[in-house]
Amino acid sequence: MRLLHTMLRVGNLDESIKFYRDIMGMKLLRQHDYESGRFTLAFLGYGEEKDNTVLELTHNWDTDSYEKGEGFGHIAIAVDDVYAACEKIREAGGTIVREPGPMKHGTTVLAFVEDPDGYKIELLEDKHNA
Repeated sequence: MRLLHTMLRVGNLDESIKFYRDIMGMKLLRQHDYESGRFTLAFLGYGEEKDNTVLELTHNWDTDSYEKGEGFGHIAIAVDDVYAACEKIREAGGTIVREPGPMKHGTTVLAFVEDPDGYKIELLEDKHNA
């Protein structure tokens, strides 16, 4: 077994795809409209789905926004350097909601970014590539 994807419902699909593609560096892997259900699914990631966990964005055509679910915490993305990643994200127009630095009660360096729908994305240094 392996984790396939994380699904987020988004209010503006184009804005969300632009954020995850242009600011977070993901690639749009596939997108499909479901006319009879009035929704669109878009899958983005850092590599092909057969080898990587991806992000599924669900856009229900008749819904412009959602209340944040109490059970959803964040998406975690590995980066080589949290400080450099935050600067690149900020320069591209992204919003850093927790500046890079050690986690509370620990030493792991992390930061949080917010996407256009207010979902949190945790940036963690990829210790496997260090």
